[in-house]
Amino acid sequence: MKIVSGIYGGRPLKTLDGKTTRPTSDKVRGAIFNMIGPYFEGGRVLDLYAGSGGLSIEAVSRGMSSAVLVEKDRRAQNIVAENIQMTKETFKFQLLKMESSRALEQVEGVFDLVF
Repeated sequence: MKIVSGIYGGRPLKTLDGKTTRPTSDKVRGAIFNMIGPYFEGGRVLDLYAGSGGLSIEAVSRGMSSAVLVEKDRRAQNIVAENIQMTKETFKFQLLKMESSRALEQVEGVFDLVF
């Protein structure tokens, strides 16, 4: 898997082996972003079930300003962290290591895109 387009386009994404998470394929991510707009001009992303972080990283790659990624699985958290490191812009991402319901109680502000 890799980032489809934008400033991180072509960079590889790590994924978790097994069936714990089901990463969104490159083809599906490309189709999603072609439907909602290929490029954004700022805004915040909230990804409540980050998995590998691919959707949020793709959104930031295409112009969103920042992303909050929520993941409860410890092994998946490590993958998300590695994928965030790959961007070399870690300041644009926040990884919350908790259940989505708990994260919703803690996050503040407005989000322009929610996964």
